[in-house]
Amino acid sequence: MSVASAKLRVSGRREQLATRLTFLLAGLGMAAWAPLVPYAKQQVRADNATLGLLLLSLGLGSIIAMPATGILASRYGCRIVIVVATIGMALMMPVFPIVDTPIQLAVALAIFGASVGTVDVAVNIQAVMVEKDSGESLMSGFHGMFSLGGILGAGGVSLALGAGVPLGLVVWAISAVLILLLMLSYNGLLTYGNKETGQVPMFVVPKGIVIVLGVLCFLVFMGEGAILDWSAIFLVTNHGYEQASAGIGYASFAVMMTIGRLLGDRIVARLGGTRVVLIGGLLAATGYAVAVWTSQPLLALVGFALVGAGLSNIVPVFFTAAGRQTIMPTSLAVAAVTTLGYAGILLGPATIGFIAQAWSLNVGLLLLAIFMIFVALVGSLVSRAG
Repeated sequence: MSVASAKLRVSGRREQLATRLTFLLAGLGMAAWAPLVPYAKQQVRADNATLGLLLLSLGLGSIIAMPATGILASRYGCRIVIVVATIGMALMMPVFPIVDTPIQLAVALAIFGASVGTVDVAVNIQAVMVEKDSGESLMSGFHGMFSLGGILGAGGVSLALGAGVPLGLVVWAISAVLILLLMLSYNGLLTYGNKETGQVPMFVVPKGIVIVLGVLCFLVFMGEGAILDWSAIFLVTNHGYEQASAGIGYASFAVMMTIGRLLGDRIVARLGGTRVVLIGGLLAATGYAVAVWTSQPLLALVGFALVGAGLSNIVPVFFTAAGRQTIMPTSLAVAAVTTLGYAGILLGPATIGFIAQAWSLNVGLLLLAIFMIFVALVGSLVSRAG
Protein backbone atom coordinates (compact mmCIF):
# COMPACT_ATOMS: atom_id res chain seq x y z
CA MET A 1 0.00 0.00 0.00
CA SER A 2 1.52 3.32 -1.03
CA VAL A 3 1.16 6.59 0.79
CA ALA A 4 -1.02 7.90 -1.99
CA SER A 5 -3.54 5.10 -1.54
CA ALA A 6 -3.41 4.96 2.26
CA LYS A 7 -6.50 6.14 4.08
CA LEU A 8 -5.23 8.97 6.24
CA ARG A 9 -7.08 10.06 9.32
CA VAL A 10 -6.45 12.55 12.08
CA SER A 11 -5.02 10.53 14.96
CA GLY A 12 -6.60 10.95 18.38
CA ARG A 13 -6.55 9.51 21.89
CA ARG A 14 -6.50 5.90 20.70
CA GLU A 15 -3.40 6.56 18.62
CA GLN A 16 -1.75 8.42 21.49
CA LEU A 17 -2.34 5.48 23.84
CA ALA A 18 -1.03 3.03 21.24
CA THR A 19 2.12 5.14 20.81
CA ARG A 20 2.75 5.15 24.56
CA LEU A 21 2.24 1.38 24.80
CA THR A 22 4.61 0.77 21.89
CA PHE A 23 7.32 2.95 23.43
CA LEU A 24 6.84 0.95 26.65
CA LEU A 25 7.14 -2.25 24.62
CA ALA A 26 10.35 -1.08 22.94
CA GLY A 27 12.02 -0.03 26.19
CA LEU A 28 10.98 -3.19 28.01
CA GLY A 29 12.12 -5.53 25.25
CA MET A 30 15.52 -3.91 24.83
CA ALA A 31 16.27 -3.63 28.56
CA ALA A 32 15.12 -7.17 29.32
CA TRP A 33 18.12 -8.45 27.37
CA ALA A 34 20.66 -6.85 29.73
CA PRO A 35 20.18 -9.26 32.69
CA LEU A 36 20.36 -12.19 30.26
CA VAL A 37 23.89 -11.34 29.09
CA PRO A 38 25.75 -13.39 31.74
CA TYR A 39 23.57 -16.42 31.02
CA ALA A 40 24.13 -16.17 27.27
CA LYS A 41 27.88 -15.74 27.80
CA GLN A 42 28.00 -18.87 29.94
CA GLN A 43 25.81 -20.83 27.53
CA VAL A 44 28.17 -20.27 24.55
CA ARG A 45 31.31 -20.37 26.74
CA ALA A 46 32.54 -16.97 25.47
CA ASP A 47 35.36 -14.93 26.98
CA ASN A 48 35.07 -11.16 27.39
CA ALA A 49 36.62 -10.39 24.00
CA THR A 50 34.28 -12.79 22.21
CA LEU A 51 31.29 -11.40 24.09
CA GLY A 52 32.23 -7.89 22.98
CA LEU A 53 32.17 -9.00 19.34
CA LEU A 54 28.88 -10.80 19.85
CA LEU A 55 27.28 -7.71 21.37
CA LEU A 56 28.49 -5.72 18.37
CA SER A 57 26.25 -7.88 16.18
CA LEU A 58 23.23 -6.59 18.10
CA GLY A 59 24.19 -3.00 17.34
CA LEU A 60 24.96 -3.76 13.72
CA GLY A 61 21.58 -5.40 13.28
CA SER A 62 19.92 -2.24 14.55
CA ILE A 63 22.02 0.12 12.45
CA ILE A 64 21.29 -1.85 9.27
CA ALA A 65 17.56 -2.07 9.94
CA MET A 66 16.94 1.53 10.97
CA PRO A 67 17.34 3.28 7.59
CA ALA A 68 15.26 0.56 5.92
CA THR A 69 12.47 1.11 8.44
CA GLY A 70 11.79 4.60 7.14
CA ILE A 71 11.29 3.20 3.65
CA LEU A 72 9.12 0.29 4.84
CA ALA A 73 6.95 2.56 6.99
CA SER A 74 6.46 4.88 4.01
CA ARG A 75 5.39 1.99 1.81
CA TYR A 76 3.35 -0.15 4.18
CA GLY A 77 2.57 1.94 7.25
CA CYS A 78 3.76 1.95 10.85
CA ARG A 79 1.37 -0.79 11.99
CA ILE A 80 2.62 -3.69 9.91
CA VAL A 81 6.27 -2.73 10.49
CA ILE A 82 5.80 -2.61 14.27
CA VAL A 83 3.84 -5.88 14.29
CA VAL A 84 6.48 -7.82 12.35
CA ALA A 85 9.38 -6.37 14.34
CA THR A 86 7.69 -6.99 17.71
CA ILE A 87 7.06 -10.61 16.76
CA GLY A 88 10.76 -10.84 15.88
CA MET A 89 11.68 -9.54 19.35
CA ALA A 90 9.28 -11.95 21.04
CA LEU A 91 10.56 -14.94 19.07
CA MET A 92 14.21 -14.22 19.84
CA MET A 93 13.79 -13.98 23.62
CA PRO A 94 13.30 -17.75 24.17
CA VAL A 95 16.18 -18.45 21.78
CA PHE A 96 18.87 -16.80 23.91
CA PRO A 97 18.97 -19.47 26.65
CA ILE A 98 19.16 -22.38 24.18
CA VAL A 99 21.82 -21.30 21.68
CA ASP A 100 25.09 -23.08 22.37
CA THR A 101 27.60 -21.62 19.88
CA PRO A 102 28.86 -18.07 19.41
CA ILE A 103 27.69 -18.05 15.78
CA GLN A 104 24.15 -18.98 16.78
CA LEU A 105 24.12 -16.27 19.43
CA ALA A 106 25.48 -13.72 16.95
CA VAL A 107 22.67 -14.50 14.50
CA ALA A 108 20.04 -14.32 17.24
CA LEU A 109 21.42 -11.00 18.48
CA ALA A 110 21.52 -9.55 14.97
CA ILE A 111 17.85 -10.45 14.42
CA PHE A 112 16.93 -9.14 17.85
CA GLY A 113 18.86 -5.92 17.25
CA ALA A 114 17.21 -5.42 13.87
CA SER A 115 13.79 -5.95 15.46
CA VAL A 116 14.48 -3.51 18.31
CA GLY A 117 15.85 -0.90 15.91
CA THR A 118 12.86 -1.28 13.60
CA VAL A 119 10.34 -0.82 16.41
CA ASP A 120 12.30 2.17 17.69
CA VAL A 121 12.25 3.99 14.34
CA ALA A 122 8.67 3.06 13.43
CA VAL A 123 7.21 4.19 16.75
CA ASN A 124 9.10 7.49 16.52
CA ILE A 125 7.64 8.01 13.04
CA GLN A 126 4.18 7.37 14.48
CA ALA A 127 4.93 9.65 17.45
CA VAL A 128 5.83 12.57 15.17
CA MET A 129 2.55 12.30 13.25
CA VAL A 130 0.41 11.76 16.34
CA GLU A 131 1.98 14.80 18.02
CA LYS A 132 1.38 16.90 14.90
CA ASP A 133 -2.29 15.90 14.82
CA SER A 134 -2.77 16.69 18.51
CA GLY A 135 -1.32 20.19 18.37
CA GLU A 136 0.20 19.49 21.79
CA SER A 137 3.64 18.62 23.15
CA LEU A 138 3.60 14.82 23.54
CA MET A 139 7.05 13.60 22.50
CA SER A 140 8.71 13.74 25.92
CA GLY A 141 5.92 11.70 27.47
CA PHE A 142 6.23 9.12 24.70
CA HIS A 143 9.95 8.77 25.32
CA GLY A 144 9.27 8.67 29.05
CA MET A 145 7.34 5.44 28.48
CA PHE A 146 10.43 4.01 26.77
CA SER A 147 12.52 4.90 29.83
CA LEU A 148 9.88 3.42 32.13
CA GLY A 149 9.88 0.25 30.03
CA GLY A 150 13.65 0.06 30.43
CA ILE A 151 13.38 0.22 34.21
CA LEU A 152 10.58 -2.38 34.27
CA GLY A 153 12.37 -4.68 31.82
CA ALA A 154 15.78 -4.72 33.45
CA GLY A 155 14.43 -4.54 36.99
CA GLY A 156 11.68 -7.10 36.49
CA VAL A 157 13.93 -9.69 34.87
CA SER A 158 16.64 -9.18 37.46
CA LEU A 159 14.16 -9.57 40.34
CA ALA A 160 12.62 -12.69 38.80
CA LEU A 161 15.97 -14.35 38.21
CA GLY A 162 17.16 -13.33 41.68
CA ALA A 163 14.04 -14.91 43.18
CA GLY A 164 14.88 -18.22 41.54
CA VAL A 165 12.34 -18.19 38.71
CA PRO A 166 13.61 -20.56 35.98
CA LEU A 167 15.30 -18.76 33.08
CA GLY A 168 13.10 -20.46 30.50
CA LEU A 169 9.94 -19.26 32.23
CA VAL A 170 11.31 -15.71 32.48
CA VAL A 171 12.08 -15.38 28.76
CA TRP A 172 8.71 -16.80 27.73
CA ALA A 173 7.02 -14.38 30.12
CA ILE A 174 8.86 -11.48 28.46
CA SER A 175 7.69 -12.66 25.04
CA ALA A 176 4.10 -12.90 26.31
CA VAL A 177 4.22 -9.36 27.70
CA LEU A 178 5.57 -8.00 24.40
CA ILE A 179 2.76 -9.68 22.44
CA LEU A 180 0.16 -8.47 24.96
CA LEU A 181 1.35 -4.87 24.61
CA LEU A 182 1.27 -5.25 20.81
CA MET A 183 -2.32 -6.51 20.93
CA LEU A 184 -3.38 -3.65 23.19
CA SER A 185 -1.84 -1.06 20.86
CA TYR A 186 -2.73 -2.66 17.51
CA ASN A 187 -5.89 -0.69 16.68
CA GLY A 188 -4.15 2.61 17.38
CA LEU A 189 -1.11 1.95 15.20
CA LEU A 190 -1.10 4.01 12.02
CA THR A 191 -1.60 2.27 8.69
CA TYR A 192 0.58 4.86 6.97
CA GLY A 193 4.08 6.19 7.52
CA ASN A 194 3.86 9.64 5.93
CA LYS A 195 1.21 12.24 5.35
CA GLU A 196 2.98 13.68 2.36
CA THR A 197 0.99 13.30 -0.83
CA GLY A 198 2.38 11.41 -3.76
CA GLN A 199 4.98 8.68 -3.88
CA VAL A 200 7.70 8.84 -1.24
CA PRO A 201 11.14 8.09 -2.74
CA MET A 202 12.91 4.90 -1.74
CA PHE A 203 15.89 6.85 -0.46
CA VAL A 204 16.81 10.47 0.19
CA VAL A 205 20.31 11.50 1.24
CA PRO A 206 20.03 13.26 4.60
CA LYS A 207 20.80 16.93 4.28
CA GLY A 208 20.52 20.29 5.97
CA ILE A 209 18.74 20.39 9.29
CA VAL A 210 18.25 16.60 9.30
CA ILE A 211 22.01 16.02 9.37
CA VAL A 212 22.43 18.62 12.12
CA LEU A 213 19.70 17.02 14.22
CA GLY A 214 21.27 13.60 13.68
CA VAL A 215 24.70 14.80 14.80
CA LEU A 216 23.23 16.47 17.87
CA CYS A 217 21.34 13.27 18.74
CA PHE A 218 24.62 11.36 18.25
CA LEU A 219 26.27 13.54 20.89
CA VAL A 220 23.36 13.24 23.33
CA PHE A 221 23.20 9.45 22.94
CA MET A 222 26.97 9.33 23.35
CA GLY A 223 26.50 11.07 26.69
CA GLU A 224 23.80 8.58 27.72
CA GLY A 225 25.86 5.57 26.64
CA ALA A 226 28.88 6.80 28.58
CA ILE A 227 26.84 6.92 31.80
CA LEU A 228 25.55 3.39 31.15
CA ASP A 229 28.95 1.85 30.48
CA TRP A 230 31.36 3.98 32.52
CA SER A 231 29.56 5.42 35.55
CA ALA A 232 30.14 2.35 37.74
CA ILE A 233 33.86 2.22 36.89
CA PHE A 234 34.14 5.97 37.48
CA LEU A 235 32.56 5.70 40.94
CA VAL A 236 34.81 2.80 41.91
CA THR A 237 38.08 4.36 40.73
CA ASN A 238 37.40 8.02 41.55
CA HIS A 239 35.11 7.97 44.57
CA GLY A 240 35.84 4.71 46.37
CA TYR A 241 32.52 2.97 45.81
CA GLU A 242 32.30 -0.80 46.19
CA GLN A 243 31.65 -2.66 42.95
CA ALA A 244 28.40 -4.09 44.31
CA SER A 245 26.95 -0.61 44.88
CA ALA A 246 28.50 1.29 41.95
CA GLY A 247 25.43 0.72 39.78
CA ILE A 248 23.69 3.43 41.80
CA GLY A 249 25.34 6.00 39.53
CA TYR A 250 23.42 4.81 36.48
CA ALA A 251 20.29 4.36 38.60
CA SER A 252 20.36 8.01 39.68
CA PHE A 253 20.77 9.04 36.04
CA ALA A 254 17.99 6.74 34.76
CA VAL A 255 15.46 7.69 37.43
CA MET A 256 15.90 11.41 36.82
CA MET A 257 15.72 10.92 33.06
CA THR A 258 12.48 8.97 33.40
CA ILE A 259 10.93 11.56 35.72
CA GLY A 260 12.10 14.37 33.44
CA ARG A 261 10.52 12.76 30.38
CA LEU A 262 7.24 11.92 32.10
CA LEU A 263 6.97 15.60 33.12
CA GLY A 264 8.56 16.80 29.89
CA ASP A 265 5.44 17.58 27.88
CA ARG A 266 4.36 20.15 30.48
CA ILE A 267 7.89 21.54 30.64
CA VAL A 268 8.15 21.88 26.85
CA ALA A 269 4.68 23.44 26.65
CA ARG A 270 5.62 25.99 29.31
CA LEU A 271 9.20 26.82 28.28
CA GLY A 272 9.28 25.92 24.59
CA GLY A 273 11.66 23.53 22.88
CA THR A 274 14.41 26.12 22.42
CA ARG A 275 14.74 26.85 26.14
CA VAL A 276 14.43 23.18 27.05
CA VAL A 277 17.40 22.30 24.82
CA LEU A 278 19.48 25.25 26.03
CA ILE A 279 18.81 24.71 29.73
CA GLY A 280 18.98 20.93 29.44
CA GLY A 281 22.32 20.91 27.67
CA LEU A 282 23.89 23.32 30.16
CA LEU A 283 22.43 21.33 33.07
CA ALA A 284 23.91 18.09 31.69
CA ALA A 285 27.30 19.78 31.19
CA THR A 286 27.17 20.96 34.80
CA GLY A 287 26.36 17.43 35.93
CA TYR A 288 29.42 15.93 34.22
CA ALA A 289 31.63 18.67 35.69
CA VAL A 290 30.25 18.14 39.20
CA ALA A 291 30.85 14.39 39.01
CA VAL A 292 34.46 14.93 37.92
CA TRP A 293 35.48 17.82 40.15
CA THR A 294 33.73 16.99 43.41
CA SER A 295 35.56 15.18 46.17
CA GLN A 296 32.29 14.08 47.79
CA PRO A 297 30.97 10.66 46.65
CA LEU A 298 27.34 11.68 47.15
CA LEU A 299 27.80 14.79 45.00
CA ALA A 300 29.02 12.55 42.18
CA LEU A 301 25.59 10.89 42.25
CA VAL A 302 24.00 14.34 42.18
CA GLY A 303 26.10 15.06 39.09
CA PHE A 304 24.81 11.97 37.28
CA ALA A 305 21.26 12.86 38.31
CA LEU A 306 21.73 16.33 36.79
CA VAL A 307 22.91 14.73 33.56
CA GLY A 308 19.75 12.58 33.47
CA ALA A 309 17.49 15.55 34.14
CA GLY A 310 19.28 17.71 31.58
CA LEU A 311 19.30 15.18 28.76
CA SER A 312 15.78 13.87 29.37
CA ASN A 313 13.88 16.12 26.97
CA ILE A 314 16.50 17.15 24.43
CA VAL A 315 16.10 14.22 22.04
CA PRO A 316 12.27 14.41 22.09
CA VAL A 317 12.52 18.08 21.08
CA PHE A 318 14.85 17.11 18.23
CA PHE A 319 12.41 14.45 16.99
CA THR A 320 9.65 17.04 16.99
CA ALA A 321 11.91 19.30 14.91
CA ALA A 322 12.60 16.41 12.52
CA GLY A 323 8.85 16.08 12.04
CA ARG A 324 8.44 19.79 11.31
CA GLN A 325 11.16 20.09 8.69
CA THR A 326 10.09 19.99 5.03
CA ILE A 327 13.22 19.03 3.11
CA MET A 328 12.65 15.27 3.60
CA PRO A 329 9.60 13.02 4.07
CA THR A 330 8.88 12.55 7.78
CA SER A 331 9.55 8.81 7.87
CA LEU A 332 12.94 9.10 6.16
CA ALA A 333 13.98 12.09 8.28
CA VAL A 334 13.09 10.33 11.55
CA ALA A 335 14.89 7.18 10.39
CA ALA A 336 18.03 9.18 9.56
CA VAL A 337 18.03 11.05 12.88
CA THR A 338 17.42 7.83 14.84
CA THR A 339 20.19 5.97 13.03
CA LEU A 340 22.74 8.71 13.60
CA GLY A 341 21.68 9.01 17.21
CA TYR A 342 21.89 5.29 17.87
CA ALA A 343 25.40 5.26 16.43
CA GLY A 344 26.32 7.49 19.38
CA ILE A 345 25.28 4.75 21.82
CA LEU A 346 27.43 2.23 19.94
CA LEU A 347 30.51 4.34 19.28
CA GLY A 348 30.41 6.75 22.21
CA PRO A 349 31.37 4.42 25.07
CA ALA A 350 34.23 2.97 23.02
CA THR A 351 35.48 6.50 22.27
CA ILE A 352 35.39 7.38 25.96
CA GLY A 353 37.31 4.16 26.63
CA PHE A 354 40.09 5.18 24.24
CA ILE A 355 40.26 8.62 25.85
CA ALA A 356 40.37 7.07 29.32
CA GLN A 357 43.21 4.79 28.22
CA ALA A 358 45.20 7.64 26.66
CA TRP A 359 44.53 10.26 29.36
CA SER A 360 41.92 9.55 32.02
CA LEU A 361 38.21 8.91 32.48
CA ASN A 362 37.93 12.40 33.94
CA VAL A 363 39.07 13.86 30.62
CA GLY A 364 36.48 11.75 28.79
CA LEU A 365 33.62 12.99 30.97
CA LEU A 366 34.77 16.61 30.72
CA LEU A 367 34.85 16.23 26.94
CA LEU A 368 31.21 15.15 27.16
CA ALA A 369 30.50 18.32 29.15
CA ILE A 370 31.92 20.35 26.26
CA PHE A 371 29.79 18.38 23.80
CA MET A 372 26.67 19.13 25.87
CA ILE A 373 27.44 22.86 25.79
CA PHE A 374 27.69 22.54 22.00
CA VAL A 375 24.34 20.72 21.94
CA ALA A 376 22.79 23.44 24.10
CA LEU A 377 23.95 26.29 21.87
CA VAL A 378 23.50 24.75 18.42
CA GLY A 379 20.46 22.67 19.37
CA SER A 380 18.55 25.67 20.68
CA LEU A 381 19.05 27.39 17.32
CA VAL A 382 18.06 24.30 15.32
CA SER A 383 14.97 23.57 17.42
CA ARG A 384 13.81 27.14 16.81
CA ALA A 385 14.45 26.89 13.07
CA GLY A 386 12.98 23.39 12.72
